[in-house]
Amino acid sequence: MGNQTMLKLYRGYGHTNDMVLFGHVLNNPIKTVQVNSRGAWTNLFHLLHLFRVKPAGNRAVKTTWKGQTIETVSEADGFFVLEWKSVESAPAGVHNLQVCLQDDSNTLYEAAGEIVVPHITQYAFISDIDDTVMVSHSATTLKRLKELLFKSPAQRKIFKDVDRHYQLLALSHTTPHEPNPFFYVSSSEWNLYDYLLTFFSINRLPQGAFLLSQIKKWYELFKTGKTKHEGKLLRIMRLFVHFPKQHFVLFGDNSQRDPFIYETLTEKYGERIAAVYIRNVAPGNFAATEEVLKKIQGRNIATLQFTQSVDAIAHSKAIGLITVPDDVLLKD
Repeated sequence: MGNQTMLKLYRGYGHTNDMVLFGHVLNNPIKTVQVNSRGAWTNLFHLLHLFRVKPAGNRAVKTTWKGQTIETVSEADGFFVLEWKSVESAPAGVHNLQVCLQDDSNTLYEAAGEIVVPHITQYAFISDIDDTVMVSHSATTLKRLKELLFKSPAQRKIFKDVDRHYQLLALSHTTPHEPNPFFYVSSSEWNLYDYLLTFFSINRLPQGAFLLSQIKKWYELFKTGKTKHEGKLLRIMRLFVHFPKQHFVLFGDNSQRDPFIYETLTEKYGERIAAVYIRNVAPGNFAATEEVLKKIQGRNIATLQFTQSVDAIAHSKAIGLITVPDDVLLKD
């Protein structure tokens, strides 16, 4: 393909009439993810390619939806958001659409995108990724970089039983044909989108929409995962606004700011939050996290700080979040 200007699209989401689709305009093609390599230097080479991006700002992007035309312009870092009110109510399911990169009236590049409209179920789940689902050592820069740079998605470790927990939650109070929606909100960058998709697929985690952080260049790798946490709060708040009748369960960890972000959310949306789960990966932060969770409990919201997912599963059963037997799991 050479250095062709292209579109990189991410799975969007919708709710009846409200639709959102994200993407980047880039001046170079995205390299494929090295899935199964066990060679550290091979993995480093492929990972660096994910950060050798050349964003294209101020580029016109357009899509059509049920007779509507929606247009926007990419930001300086190439990021764009197509957001619109559908004139027709969209049924639950996956909706395909074409997104075009425009130059005047000419189409320079076209890509297939998809928007998922979740079934309206009793709960939706918002989960952090690093040190909540995937072992990442986020609080220690060198350890985090070692995990990210030298390991393929197949080599990355998942916390024991978190896959089973999320699979059971996806089926609770609903049917296998209408699973509860998951949203994965992380400080990891959009560069890692395909890397994370591969990791989630390998580990049989429920599919969901990803909301990640601003794209970075290769020379900013030492800052990976260190995006300001105010951005993470705003991304989660968008979900509460976008799904006004949905009740949520929040998952995070105590290595950085998740407890405080979630406490802020309970101040504003407390009546729509059923539970807050915080994985204890930083024992030195345990006491401070417990203090935050006490404030959240005071708003009539169930909380748990846990080390092992088996304890979180037991808690979810006790408060009625899990209603299906352990041997009923999501299938591919």
